[in-house]
Amino acid sequence: MKKTYCLFVALLLLSVKVAVAGDQFVLVIDAGHGGHDSGCVGAVTKEKTLTLRYALAFGQLVERQCPDVKVLYTRKTDKYLTLKERADFANNHKANLFVSVHINSLPNKRIARGFQTYTLGRSLRDGNRRGYIENLEVAKRENAVIFMEKDYKQTYQGFDPNSPESNIMFEFIQDKNMELSAELARYLQRNVCQATGRQDMGAHQDNLAVLRLTSMPGCLMELGFISTADEERFMNDESSTSKYARGFYNAFITYKNKHHAINSPYRPLEMNTPEDPVQRNPTSHEAKEEKAETPVMDEKSGEKTVEKSPDIEKNEKAVFKVQILTSGRKLKSKDARLKGIEDFDCYAEGGLVKYTVGASTNYREIVRLRKKLLEKFPEAFIIAFKNGQKVNVNDAIKENK
Repeated sequence: MKKTYCLFVALLLLSVKVAVAGDQFVLVIDAGHGGHDSGCVGAVTKEKTLTLRYALAFGQLVERQCPDVKVLYTRKTDKYLTLKERADFANNHKANLFVSVHINSLPNKRIARGFQTYTLGRSLRDGNRRGYIENLEVAKRENAVIFMEKDYKQTYQGFDPNSPESNIMFEFIQDKNMELSAELARYLQRNVCQATGRQDMGAHQDNLAVLRLTSMPGCLMELGFISTADEERFMNDESSTSKYARGFYNAFITYKNKHHAINSPYRPLEMNTPEDPVQRNPTSHEAKEEKAETPVMDEKSGEKTVEKSPDIEKNEKAVFKVQILTSGRKLKSKDARLKGIEDFDCYAEGGLVKYTVGASTNYREIVRLRKKLLEKFPEAFIIAFKNGQKVNVNDAIKENK
């Protein structure tokens, strides 16, 4: 057993050097549960639904803001994945960071509220609750998914997250990954609680399988308690999506600015005011296509073959548009989420359908249009296309002048 753990540590240390060496930062976001694994179930929602919503919101904000970050998702649909598949996805893509999104719960109508993070480390199961949920309960619940998997005894051979022997390995793991994971967890606690107003339930360490099997810094987030009525309502509120996303983003850039500042440091987003994210730090290598796709685990390069839009393909100047909405599927023209907007366009990227309004080479005209749309779509922002490709808004403004 000890030899196995020592080999694991050696491979982990090697992977740290490989991950940091690359120029492009790779962020893997994991929406917990999915498919026949619903996770925790509240009065009106299932954990698997909320984790997917928030995972996609987190990733989309990073994609808009950080052109040097490649965001990958373990799942974009209601699909079941084993813990090993999730970890293998991150390992195979040489991720620099792995973040798993989960929702908390308590049995027997017990009440708790707040945001919590877990990183891989030695579990402190001393029975001291201090008003918090015991670490053991969280570890057992998150690792219980193992027993839904076929051949779990062979896949996780020698791993019992609740045994004293399992925790021995953490006495030998004092490497950079654990330090970086704990650092990120602190940033998440501070920024997410500030953005959402959720109670700070602290950053913890435990022997969680999905983190144990990954070879890069990472953490598991418990966004709130689905078993507590007001927390479930909060997590189902549309406005909460952007709040959590901003908190996650600010924590992420704090971490990235410190350890992977390839470009100029990114600035944090304000918590209570609408932003125009693309103008600040836009993604520069994205494509437009007519038909939406929903790739999940088979995203090898992150690049998509796309059809160019006739209205901009022949235009020598960049065309500005206002992006108002993102959906996991193509919406009907009368869909309530479009809020009465009939003259719209859409394009697909990253397995999502993104809706835009307006099209002009005059940037000021689109700025005025965005201001009119903010009442209905507070998160609306400006994007730019040139020759069928999505381009940096600031570059487009300069070129058009």
